[in-house]
Amino acid sequence: MHPDPAFRWPKSANDHQGAGERAALEAMIAEIGFGMLFAETPDGPRVAHVPLFSTGDGALQFHLSRGNALTKHIVTKTALCVINGPDAYISPDWYGLDDQVPTWNYLALELEGPVRQMDRDGLVALLDDLSARNEAKLAPKTPWHRDKMDAEKFDRMVGAIVGFEMEILAWRPTAKLGQNKPAEVRKRVAAELDAAGRRAMAHLMQEFGET
Repeated sequence: MHPDPAFRWPKSANDHQGAGERAALEAMIAEIGFGMLFAETPDGPRVAHVPLFSTGDGALQFHLSRGNALTKHIVTKTALCVINGPDAYISPDWYGLDDQVPTWNYLALELEGPVRQMDRDGLVALLDDLSARNEAKLAPKTPWHRDKMDAEKFDRMVGAIVGFEMEILAWRPTAKLGQNKPAEVRKRVAAELDAAGRRAMAHLMQEFGET
């Protein structure tokens, strides 16, 4: 999380008790669906790059290969998950202000909490949830389902991975979108980003740049 309070997740006036912020963070997890999981092992810190599924009630589910360096050591550990959204380099020439320096705007979410291992039924449910959510994004394509696979082969492949669930005890979002600059400057930078093809960041600055 960026230390500057200006870059906390933007809140709206009707965000009652943070419900709107939480919904936006859940939507970010669902839309990106992929992140980096960090934990300590006897051989030092390790990271895994994993598909992610939020249960919506404070838990984050993922799976690892049995051969992954984290698999044998992550249970009962406190892990850190990082989900990265759009990012972009910001040229100081775009500000139209004196004595500025280059910077980087970005959207990121850190999640932290203890991890438990899921049983096989939980793992299969996770795989079904992951495929259903991501296949839905490909509409009007007919969704893939594991019923299309040979059942024995599916069972063998499930046996090669392990499912885990993190209890999310800390949500640490950063939305560094130029909120420390005047509105007209943010608008100018967003236009430059759009012209440079960085449309996702340009949209975020236009949509959420207001504090």
